[in-house]
Amino acid sequence: MRSVTYSMSVSLDGYIMGPDGDFDWGTPDEEIFRFWIDDIRQVDVHLLGRRLYETMLYWETADQDPTLDDSQREWTDLWKPLPKVVFSTTLSAVQGNARLTSGGLAEEIERLRAEPGEGEIAIGGATLAAEAAASGLIDEYRIMVYPVLVGGGTPFFPQHERRVGLELVETRTFSSRVVYLRYRVAR
Repeated sequence: MRSVTYSMSVSLDGYIMGPDGDFDWGTPDEEIFRFWIDDIRQVDVHLLGRRLYETMLYWETADQDPTLDDSQREWTDLWKPLPKVVFSTTLSAVQGNARLTSGGLAEEIERLRAEPGEGEIAIGGATLAAEAAASGLIDEYRIMVYPVLVGGGTPFFPQHERRVGLELVETRTFSSRVVYLRYRVAR
């Protein structure tokens, strides 16, 4: 069965965005960007909430930017063709290799799990991930912890989530002192 993963960059105090909506502290350096490139190669479909979808829209046309470096071009080459499912009740259309749904997340994940394929089903965005977590649908949490305290904002982990046992699968410390943590849900 295809696994469902939730990956985001997070401040040490647990936020994916600060209180003002800023997340510039999580801009990846070359080493971390290369890590994310390798990570996205394992994904067959990416589920996104509206806000993350709108943030990632840049990559749908980034290949037209002559200032992109080789890594950014490689990311664009991987991201653009990747199938995406956007969950939104406010958007009326999406761009690129994406389809819009206002349907149920659990039903969509079960449908995707039933399709043939070996790659992961990735979830991006705290609100969407909170819904998946509340339904017990996330198999792995992948956290890139940045050495910064932002003091509030959008939490990586929803406060209302039930207790979930986790098994540490992988850790890595980057030269920038950012720490990657990968946990599998204990079932």
